[in-house]
Amino acid sequence: MSNDLHIPKGSSTNALYTVDIDPKRAGWTYCALRIVTLEPGGTHTFTTGDSEWIVLPLEGGCTVQTEEKEFQLLGRESVFASVSDFAYVPRDARATIASGAGGRFALAGAKCERRLPARYGPAPEVPTEERGSGNRLRHVRNFASADAFDCDKLIAVEVITPGGNWSSYPPHKHDEHRPGEEAELEEIYYFEIDGPNGFGYQRVSPSREGGSDVLAEVRSGDAVLVPDGWHGPSIAQPEHAMYYLNVMAGPGETREWRICFHPDHTEGYR
Repeated sequence: MSNDLHIPKGSSTNALYTVDIDPKRAGWTYCALRIVTLEPGGTHTFTTGDSEWIVLPLEGGCTVQTEEKEFQLLGRESVFASVSDFAYVPRDARATIASGAGGRFALAGAKCERRLPARYGPAPEVPTEERGSGNRLRHVRNFASADAFDCDKLIAVEVITPGGNWSSYPPHKHDEHRPGEEAELEEIYYFEIDGPNGFGYQRVSPSREGGSDVLAEVRSGDAVLVPDGWHGPSIAQPEHAMYYLNVMAGPGETREWRICFHPDHTEGYR
């Protein structure tokens, strides 16, 4: 199995970001994820380049200012506490994040072609759902799913898996372009675990000869890259809920999430 796709906390840290995964680092074309930590009164300015970005509070609130608009994000106490509001920042722009009380903020990005307007995503408008049942139950926040919020390429959702449960199950993939059946998408999983010393497990198994093969013990601040392959299950330690942020994008002309389930694991619901 390859460890190249498991990015432990601290291994992609630099002077600006506690997590910095760009397409070059990931070895692909579209998806990116950055996490910036701001002290009280802190600011961070970035240029979007050829990518669209969503600023998503993980802990705390902030303002997001572009050349054209300013958004006040109320944020949240933690990723386990509630859904958050967010801001969309288009390509070819400059944005500043400022936080009076400080906090941690995810920047989920994707290389794109269209320049859409900067927008605010209110927390009450984020569609939520429960998937699965029993020990496969998890809670999904579809804040930037393909059918919930307009982006050019970017798809992003959050998942809370209760302690002891499995999610991303049955294993599924989206590494081929098959019209009407499967969409080709790169994907980043970013993890946080509730409670001290908590951990979980993430599996990615090959869908083709020589494909991605990962079994990682994940802790808060870790990420796993999924360029291809069957991904799942994601397993939460008993009594420690698992959070993950999924960032996806691909080359398809239509922005859609179409997946194929592993034929050997058809029980349950996603």
